[in-house]
Amino acid sequence: MLARPGSTRAALTAAAIIATGGLLAGCTAVATSTGSTSAETTSDETSTVVAAGDVTASATAEQVMAENEDATTTNDDEWSTDGATTIALTGTSATITGEGATVDGSTVTITAAGTYVISGDLDGQVVVAAGESDLVALVLDGADIASSSSAAISITSADDVAVYLAAGSANSLSDTSSYAEDADVNAALFSEADLTISGTGSLAVTGNGNDGITSEDDLVILSGDITVTAADDGLRGKDSLTVEGGTISVDAGGDGLKSDNDQEATRGWIELTGGDISIEAAGDGVAAKTDLVITGGALDITAGGGADAALADDASAKAVKAGVYLVIEGGELISSSADDAINSNGVVHISGGTQTASSGDDGIHADVAILLDGGGVTIEQSYEGIESGDITVSAGTVDVTSDDDGINGSASTTTSTDAGGMGGGGQGDSGELVTISGGDVTIHAEGDGLDSNGSAVVSGGTLTVYGPTGSGNGALDVNGTLTVSGGTVLAIGSSGMAVSPDSSSAQSWISATASGSAGDAVQIVAADGTVLDEYTAEKSFSSLVYSSAGLADGGSYTVVVDGTTAATVTEGTAAAGGGMGGGGNGGGGPGR
Repeated sequence: MLARPGSTRAALTAAAIIATGGLLAGCTAVATSTGSTSAETTSDETSTVVAAGDVTASATAEQVMAENEDATTTNDDEWSTDGATTIALTGTSATITGEGATVDGSTVTITAAGTYVISGDLDGQVVVAAGESDLVALVLDGADIASSSSAAISITSADDVAVYLAAGSANSLSDTSSYAEDADVNAALFSEADLTISGTGSLAVTGNGNDGITSEDDLVILSGDITVTAADDGLRGKDSLTVEGGTISVDAGGDGLKSDNDQEATRGWIELTGGDISIEAAGDGVAAKTDLVITGGALDITAGGGADAALADDASAKAVKAGVYLVIEGGELISSSADDAINSNGVVHISGGTQTASSGDDGIHADVAILLDGGGVTIEQSYEGIESGDITVSAGTVDVTSDDDGINGSASTTTSTDAGGMGGGGQGDSGELVTISGGDVTIHAEGDGLDSNGSAVVSGGTLTVYGPTGSGNGALDVNGTLTVSGGTVLAIGSSGMAVSPDSSSAQSWISATASGSAGDAVQIVAADGTVLDEYTAEKSFSSLVYSSAGLADGGSYTVVVDGTTAATVTEGTAAAGGGMGGGGNGGGGPGR
């Protein structure tokens, strides 16, 4: 089970546990600690604290959702149009046939459970003020409602409300241009009750004064063609927001999709299982106060004007973000964001689907841990590609392009000021860990390629690093140890900060000072002339580190660049001027 504050549920245990942290609602900082030291950083607009001890990087979507309060969904078979009351809107009034509704001027009020079929135009408002245990179904069948004083549809009381978009119908809702700061009702379609939207018709919502569609309880989208333009948030379910299907387009002055209950640890979550969702948001694309789970659907998000836009110091414009767990197991995410693309104050776990991101900051960032064990991740543009205190890649494909570090193990939640000594990067080992145990990882970095303020371990998979051309960074950089026990590693970049694997590495490696240009063919050749591996350089380089099972302990190897011998090296010997990733060992001494 996954631990939550205020519960006695034990923390989930598994071999793939990467790191830990917990949720405490109502605070304003991300606190991290271990031993006698602690650090604290404030995360924009996020009122959850994730502290070492209670989150698990290997948590699945099913496990995360099992620990949350269930959403209330009103399915189409739970109500019927048999005996429905009809409400024919007539501009400034309405004609009602049936029971449960009244009209007073331009306000239609529904006070009883039942189904209400609404059509026509109204310059006014539909209010649902039913009993606290009532189920109300609103069938919009060519309804256009515009209010100049409040919400177009205001649901002030009911148990559950279904809004159904009739087949072939086009419907629209728009509200007032402004609300009082303390207004209870503040969206074009507003509900105090659990709200479900379904059907095959269309709905255009214009939130002139604030949000487009808001439920103070659960908001569920099952189907429909829904377009929302909002001054602030597009779709907001305070307790939870679920999208199972439909075509949804959101243009929001605030966040696109949002759940923001910060008082209950099992609420404030978003689950996306289907649908075709397009979001243009000035703020965050999808923002969950606690958990964000994506298992299906297609998301196309532009946040904060996109990856090339300037971001204000106090703004948050992330593509998708969560306060505790962000789990992606399927679907397709395409994003361009001024801020991080994928962000969590706790854990990011990606095991499926495809993610293609352009970011003005980090491609993927988690305050506690990142686990990539499936799917395809492509970070086309970023400042730093993947950043967390604990990063593991065990499966899938990862392709990172960054202006600074490609994969950066930093800001550990388990740091200690007296941990380790001086490492390859010339700084103290502060406890971070980057692990590559499987998958296919490619890094294109202008800063360090694979960088850890602590240590790094490669035990499987394929790691290819096209590192920096400048001498102030290296293709590989660690402050602790860099150990290789399996897989294939190729790291080419500048020679000024070149780091080689540690002498304790179980798998053989070579390090060479060898120069070439973008487009050059690079070969690793054994003494008997066997070509062990061949690559095409993607940028100019002056150093190379290579490790694979095909290397022999103490063997002699040649690095050939475009048919010309660039260097002849001995396995296990660091190139002159470089350093080994472990305890500050440097120079050209033997690596084992």
